[in-house]
Amino acid sequence: MINYSIAIMGTKPGTKKSDILETKAYGVSQVREVLDLSQFAKHITDHGCAYDRGDVAAILVKAVDCLREQMLAGNKVILGELGGFYPELETKGAVLAEDFNATNILAVKVRWMPGKNFNNLRNDATFQLVPTRASQAEANKEIKNQETIQGME
Repeated sequence: MINYSIAIMGTKPGTKKSDILETKAYGVSQVREVLDLSQFAKHITDHGCAYDRGDVAAILVKAVDCLREQMLAGNKVILGELGGFYPELETKGAVLAEDFNATNILAVKVRWMPGKNFNNLRNDATFQLVPTRASQAEANKEIKNQETIQGME
């Protein structure tokens, strides 16, 4: 189940708050839990994997190292149903092509092209509306204030 909250945002992404003319309500996913490498490896082994958690973690670490190596070599790596990974350049433009060189390259990003099982999860997803993070923080603050007041009595 994917938790989501509702956020009011400008209709044109990237617009400064002071320049927003129109807003709409949008759904924003709320992450329930963050799994680190070890936890994810354990999750994989819990699904009937023949390898133990340490082996799976080692394979994932090696896969990351090798994927990075391939991105730096300028290659695209397609990992079956997971999808493809490829390097993409963020550059500063030059007026003339002959003025463009490697110093115009600001960053090398890794892009993911989802495989068909990841392209759109909408048909398989279920959703639950939850309070925004700000509302949750305010509620927690109020609970702590009440506990403090009760502790003083």
